[in-house]
Amino acid sequence: MNIVLINFIQIISQVLSLLLIVDILLSYFMSPYHPIRATIDRIIQPLLNPIRRIVPPIAMIDFSPLVLLILIQLVANLLISILARS
Repeated sequence: MNIVLINFIQIISQVLSLLLIVDILLSYFMSPYHPIRATIDRIIQPLLNPIRRIVPPIAMIDFSPLVLLILIQLVANLLISILARS
């Protein structure tokens, strides 16, 4: 049972990380109203908004995606280590 949960957590963290990276890349090339980008934004923006309230842009650079990427990895690793012990 724990192996199934560990695999699930790994898959979810990888998918979220990939969607975040794709969202960052698409923001440079694609209109925010494009259906693909709008769909990815609906998934990623609710995760980024609380971080943006805490971490303001520094010198016009938004570090919130980097913070979210680190948080995704930390939470996934923490949950996996907890499940691996039991």
